[in-house]
Amino acid sequence: MIMLDFVSNAFITLLVTIDPIGLAPLFVTLTRGMDKSERREVAVRGCIIGFCILLVFGLSGQAFLDALGISLPAFRIAGGILLFWLAFEMVFEKRTERRDNTATRAIDKDHIKNIAVFPLAIPLMAGPGAIAAMVLLSHEAHELAGWTGTGALVGVLLVIILACLTVFLLAGRIERMLGNTGRIILTRLLGVILSALAVQFVADGVTQLVVAANQVVL
Repeated sequence: MIMLDFVSNAFITLLVTIDPIGLAPLFVTLTRGMDKSERREVAVRGCIIGFCILLVFGLSGQAFLDALGISLPAFRIAGGILLFWLAFEMVFEKRTERRDNTATRAIDKDHIKNIAVFPLAIPLMAGPGAIAAMVLLSHEAHELAGWTGTGALVGVLLVIILACLTVFLLAGRIERMLGNTGRIILTRLLGVILSALAVQFVADGVTQLVVAANQVVL
């Protein structure tokens, strides 16, 4: 039951931070003028690169924090604040505007051949929010069930990336089906959910810091 709760929480967190549906119109914009095979190549390469980046941070994030002398509770609070800011942007439509600007700049600079790396994989898929979420979730997974928990998290990440790939391949149809109103409603709803998850990250981090401080005093 606890493992099921973690998997569902991880799925929702990564689904909201990566936001496959929200990437659909941006993918269409980035690949405008390409034929079907070229779009498929960009989609597959972008998803593979995004998965690898998030996987690396998920597996080595704790060691990276230890090397920098950053405690997990401190990172949990910082990550929660960052995720809350992303949620704020989603609710008030700032995130979509920023992503649109990123896509436009990429096209203007003639990065068509490299858009699978930038901006599709980085920062649209493997952005700061998704990276922070992977580091936090990987530590929680390892504490919960060791490498079994980590494997479950990797499985969740793979499902989300496959969802991104599916969305990219069907981007045009999804954009037409949702319409502008549907996209706005979905984005804001996911933003509210993410804000609640972000507050929980901060609350857990503060609790851990207080417990650690009390142990030092005693």
